[in-house]
Amino acid sequence: MIYRSKAPLRIGLAGGGTDVSPYSDLYGGAILNATISLYAQATIELLDEPKIVLEAFDRNEKEEYELEKELPLDGRLILLKGVYNAIQKDYELNCKGFKLSTFVDAPAGSGLGTSSTLVVAIIGAFVEMLRLPLGEYDIAHYAYQIERKYLNLAGGKQDQYAATFGGVNFMEFYEDDKVIVNPLRIKQQYLFELENNLVLYYTSTSRESARIIEQQSKNVVAKKDASIEAMHQLKQQSQMMKEALLKGRLHEFGEILDYGYQQKIQMAEGISNPLMEEIYQTAREAGATGGKISGAGGGGFMIFYCPGTTKYQVIKSLQKFGGVHRNYAFTEHGLKSWTI
Repeated sequence: MIYRSKAPLRIGLAGGGTDVSPYSDLYGGAILNATISLYAQATIELLDEPKIVLEAFDRNEKEEYELEKELPLDGRLILLKGVYNAIQKDYELNCKGFKLSTFVDAPAGSGLGTSSTLVVAIIGAFVEMLRLPLGEYDIAHYAYQIERKYLNLAGGKQDQYAATFGGVNFMEFYEDDKVIVNPLRIKQQYLFELENNLVLYYTSTSRESARIIEQQSKNVVAKKDASIEAMHQLKQQSQMMKEALLKGRLHEFGEILDYGYQQKIQMAEGISNPLMEEIYQTAREAGATGGKISGAGGGGFMIFYCPGTTKYQVIKSLQKFGGVHRNYAFTEHGLKSWTI
């Protein structure tokens, strides 16, 4: 038997960073995001011999172990091992052996929620295999617990919920890891126009998001006013963006994105850098009315709102930086799994 799953990556549109503790615990966070047609995929194949084979095709990494109840968390393929260890502890796998293989459509550290989405996809494959009665909130929270609590990887909460639920969502974050996902009913022509005008650009650089996120959290603990106020403003930005999208006021999108960009770079050092600043200004001069750094910052993907037909000139102007423009479509669905 073969068990497969896939979960979509996401674009954060507004409020990024307010889902990270301790800010979300103290003040409450709010984020607007949308899933796109780039995916994390997982496949479990049952074997007739007592061994565990782990392979990440996009990373060219492969490991093989005897069938054990707990795999060593030695840094390689840590997400695959972390999910296996948690599933084995909580639900017990009863099989002779298996191969778990994965693939992600975007590089690690690129700002589209790749790590958390991969965890969701792997959980989805095990849920399919074991027929576990877990709903969307259960899977998202389980993914968060594995990544943030068991593996101690720094980060927020939005990615696990975006990958599980899919679509365009306004998410609220509170203390005790409470999350409320509000799916938005947006007119199709508004989504088509946003999809047409929003350019997704990979800077061909990646970053270690954990370092930036840890600095952001330290700034909240240290009560650094500028950093906390920036997060307050980003939370307000998510409300502004939600209203503009629901009412079809897409002409306001660029300005709202730019407002968020200026606030985000105040949250912690390393979110932006001279290269990203130059890319941002070049896109603005070519016709983009605003943009943002995806994810924690420091590298990875950027998005730009380009009204009318300005996206073609923006894409052309960014070619000199050696990055890559990625085509995508918004997706309605989150995690999906099936059996062969």
